[in-house]
Amino acid sequence: MTSIHEHHLSVSRTARYCTLGDPVQRPRELWYVCHGYGQLAGRFLRRFSTLNDGSRYIVAPEALSRFYIERPGRTHAQAPIGASWMTREDRLAEIADHVGFLDALHARTLEQLATPAELTTVLGFSQGVATVCRWVARGSVRADRLVLWGGLVPSDLDLDVHARVFRSLELVVVAGDSDLHLPAPSIADQHARLARYGIEPRLISYRGGHDITAEALALLV
Repeated sequence: MTSIHEHHLSVSRTARYCTLGDPVQRPRELWYVCHGYGQLAGRFLRRFSTLNDGSRYIVAPEALSRFYIERPGRTHAQAPIGASWMTREDRLAEIADHVGFLDALHARTLEQLATPAELTTVLGFSQGVATVCRWVARGSVRADRLVLWGGLVPSDLDLDVHARVFRSLELVVVAGDSDLHLPAPSIADQHARLARYGIEPRLISYRGGHDITAEALALLV
């Protein structure tokens, strides 16, 4: 009987990211914004155009796995394309790859900034929330503020190990009052879990669903 053995091989590949602002004009704030499932960095970054006033440099990394978004009656030639941070398949390797990608992006960004930023914000939206939580916990970035927009801290993130990181920054949870993906009981359960580790997030609620709007961004800023 033939035995199948699974192996892993690290390879070099090209990752994509988009930016708003000019790093050499001494922006006071550095933002990393991670998109949700099925989105792309460029289109996602347009949601933050109202913040592009010269005081911020906003960096939007794009997840490494792209796919065709199926639509009835459309071929792949017509279908829009999105990206995903991970699936349940070989998830630990994908998590490690994305932490490594974001660390490399952060190192490049720091080299490009004319002066160090006074405030570093890391924001994740929807599926991107789990990614930024893992990056802040395991990666090289030292965030001043972590924004969880429309998503929850992943249940498998070991807070016995990483709680001190979340206590060292400002943690903000942003949720629409009609967001079906993030109902109020889920937010309450998360707050209770975090409270057991001395983590006290600030909650920003806005009128709307599972989306980033200019009005909601204004509440955050």
